[in-house]
Amino acid sequence: MRKFRPLLAALTALGLCAAGCSDPGAAQDGPPTVTTWPDPSAPLAGTTLTVWAAQNSTKAPAAVVAAFERATGATVRVLTIPDPYEQGVQTKVAAGDKPDLAFWQPTGSMLRAVNAKATLQPLTGAPWLDSLDPALREITGQLDGTRYAALITSPAVQGVYYNKQVLTRHGITAPPKNWAEFLTVARKLKAEGQTPFHEMGGDRWATQWWVQVQLADAARDGLWERVNTGKEKFTDPAIRGAIAQYQALIAEGLFNADLKTARLEDQADALLAGRAAMAVQVNSFLTQLQAKASPAELDERIGFFPISPSGNVGTFIPDQTNALVAFRTGDQRREAAARQLLAYWLGPGYPAFVNDRKTVSLKPSVPSPPGVPQAAQEAHGALRTAVGSMQALAAANPDLYLNLADLVQGVLTPEQVAQRTQDQFAQLARAQGLPGF
Repeated sequence: MRKFRPLLAALTALGLCAAGCSDPGAAQDGPPTVTTWPDPSAPLAGTTLTVWAAQNSTKAPAAVVAAFERATGATVRVLTIPDPYEQGVQTKVAAGDKPDLAFWQPTGSMLRAVNAKATLQPLTGAPWLDSLDPALREITGQLDGTRYAALITSPAVQGVYYNKQVLTRHGITAPPKNWAEFLTVARKLKAEGQTPFHEMGGDRWATQWWVQVQLADAARDGLWERVNTGKEKFTDPAIRGAIAQYQALIAEGLFNADLKTARLEDQADALLAGRAAMAVQVNSFLTQLQAKASPAELDERIGFFPISPSGNVGTFIPDQTNALVAFRTGDQRREAAARQLLAYWLGPGYPAFVNDRKTVSLKPSVPSPPGVPQAAQEAHGALRTAVGSMQALAAANPDLYLNLADLVQGVLTPEQVAQRTQDQFAQLARAQGLPGF
């Protein structure tokens, strides 16, 4: 989930990297658009379905799959694809090896990465859509107007996880309302001997959140559409300036002293213990926190607020734990059975699924179960006004996080980070045949 793999290797595996080549999302021969959906509990004795999952999502289907098997007589095998998951899936699909369903990041760029129009079943007329929270129905899962992914959990949001007790101890009784207040709070904490921010430079992947939350307002104003068409670049003031701001905050000493080597587990420990007051992260951070503290302890200590230059605007970044896709396998009976599993999962099986996973419900008619951390509910609430991340809105995902990790290590300057990222984005855009590159 976390290491958002660039699209270039996927396009290479699919044989689509030549300059001026055809669009990897272009329609190809395959079954017609799906317009019918089986009854969720229709008999499926003798049918075996395969679901691919990442190491951090492989246990998620256990309860709903068992219930589906009991209801239908089907057999469902959940296979774990080793990390890096996205790379493994793209390589297998490019070689013609496809499951019936898979966990997948439901963004346009990652749907292109598996050549969705040729390899995935359209989920046209999905029977559960009307029951979803209206704010989430169209947030993700589509490519060029066709739905290919089914959202099953709350899309991840970039924002600030904070230790409530630390802020209260320093007289801060409400979360900052914009980026300027955010930095004012940080400087107050530093002046009073408290480490304001924690960064996990040793694991690298979270470095990009610091830049992307600064771009929330620009994203709302069409930043990524301009980048996609070559009208704006990573080297222009908006993105380059956010990179420079990140470096300036590091130079100011607002982060943990071990930011170059700290890892995810260190970040969770530091925030829970109050050694650091805040961390910019995404929903998966809660999994690490939940492994270290009880629900009551989490609610007592940890909160979440979205942040952007102008206010409390979140940046959403759906990941592979959030959605499922159904593949075109050429076996129409299995394809129908795969759609049936989706209809069951998001239909009669959904209440038990959210209760088993202790996750926020996407349906107003299905209450979230007890034990969902307050911070998770706050992150989910931020989706109503959130804007898309680079992963959600850009045509391709260059190695921004790797370049920023080199910035943290002192290897690259902000200008070099911006240029390297822009060069790779342009290469990926050319591979897709996008105009302007």
